[in-house]
Parts: sequence; C-alpha cells; structure tokens
Amino acid sequence: MSTSDDQGYHFHVMRRALDAIDGAEPNITLEALARDMNMSPAHFQRVFSRWVGVSPKRYQQYLTLGHAKALLQDRFTTLSAAHSVGLSGSGRLHDLFVRWEAMSPGDYAKQGAGLTIYWGWFDSPFGPALVMGTEKGICGIGFASEVDEAHAMEDLVGRWPKADFVEDPMRLRPWVLAAFGQSGDLTETPLYLIGAPFQIKVWEALLAIPSGHVTTYSEIAQHIGHPKAVRAVGTAVGRNPISYLIPCHRALRKSGGLGGYHWGLPVKRCLLAWEAARLEA
Repeated sequence: MSTSDDQGYHFHVMRRALDAIDGAEPNITLEALARDMNMSPAHFQRVFSRWVGVSPKRYQQYLTLGHAKALLQDRFTTLSAAHSVGLSGSGRLHDLFVRWEAMSPGDYAKQGAGLTIYWGWFDSPFGPALVMGTEKGICGIGFASEVDEAHAMEDLVGRWPKADFVEDPMRLRPWVLAAFGQSGDLTETPLYLIGAPFQIKVWEALLAIPSGHVTTYSEIAQHIGHPKAVRAVGTAVGRNPISYLIPCHRALRKSGGLGGYHWGLPVKRCLLAWEAARLEA
C-alpha cells in the first residue's frame, strides 16, 4: 500500500471510529472500539498511531463532541497574539508563514475571466481532496469524504465560472505534497486568494491561527475592525475556497459549538482532532 493509499485508508478508519465513539459509552475500551469496526485491537491501534501519532485511547479524547469547548478553554488564540504564538519557537505550531497573494478586486469582479485554473484529485489525510491552482499558487481545496466528487467539483468551479479549467494534477503535485506534509514544508506551497475584499480580510485572519489552536467568529470580527459583523464573518469563513491551508476549521462559536463547515462537520472534527493530537504527539 502506497503512502497516499495509507492516508485514505487511515482517514476512512478514523471516520468510522468517530461514529463508533459518538454512539458508545464515554469510557469505551480499545477492544470494544476495535470490535465495533471489525478490526483486531492490535491492528486498530497500529492504524491510529500511524495516522496521528498517538494511541486510540488518547485520540478518543480529541474526537468527542465536547472537544471544541475544551479547545476554547485551553487553546483559544486572540488574533492579536497569534503572530507571537506562531513565532514562539515551537515547530509544532502553525508555521504557515506561506507565501500568498490576493487577486485584485477588479480581477475578482471578472469571475475568473482570462484565468486558467488547473485541477486534480489527490489523496489526503482527510480523504479525497480536489485541489485547484493557478500559475501563482493553490486557489482551491475541497474534501469529498462527506460529499460526492461531482458536488465538490461543481462547488469550486462555480466560484470562478468564467475561468478556463484544465485537468493537470502533475502541475499541482509538488505544492500538494508539501501542503499535506508528504514532502518539503508548507513554505513551498504558495496560495492565491480569489475572493471579495471582505472575504480576504477574514481569510488573512484565519491564516494567523496556530495549528492545534482555535478562535471564534466574534474574535475574527473584532480583529478585522467589524465587531458587529459576526454573521458576515461566518459567511466569509464558510466561503473559504482553500480548506485546511486557510484553516477555517479553527473558527468556532463562542459557545463552544463547532459552527458550520462547508465540507461536512465530521471533517471539521477530524481536522481539529488530528491537529490537537499531533501537537502533543
């Protein structure tokens, strides 16, 4: 089994485990959890430990529905402090000081006219990923573990309806491998933000949240100078086209609720769990 096949398999197992944990008693044992998924305890432990770097028992803590509230209590990050946190010297924090630039408002208004966008499907730690990019960098990532591939394609293509779309995964492959930690590092993955000015302000704020940490929609609204625009911020977060790399999954409701996630709440939970567990691995 190749590395990319491993990733897809591990995510599939983890996604099944999430459902099993949700339907089980709080103190479900490793043996019971493995049995629910028709796996031996040893194999289940090996798969989980290989995927995230911690044991299933430890990982179970991060998959629970209450994990978002725990994150807000223990790893809440204000945007004003995020930059210093990210530069604290810990290599486990968000090192996304990736190169990025935004399309000009005038070009955005053209709905992609004159723009060539390359696309391809890739295996990722979070299931099948549709990746799109221009000559300047990745402009779209969508996950198809909770939606079908046709829907994911229609969704991203619909954001820039006048662009020319060309299937060319090999052109994108080096960026994608770096993005998902399979080679190089994130600094080798340039991003090209295609959105309205308000959306780009919100996405820029998301880029400052360290891996394994979270913030709230209201904190983002405050940070970008629109404290009363919490709903508009939530909409802009939901319209983020570059999932995972622009970490919209790290934005939560003030109450500790997960909020929405464009590619399915199970994927958001898995992203948060994966990052929190790797931070402590």
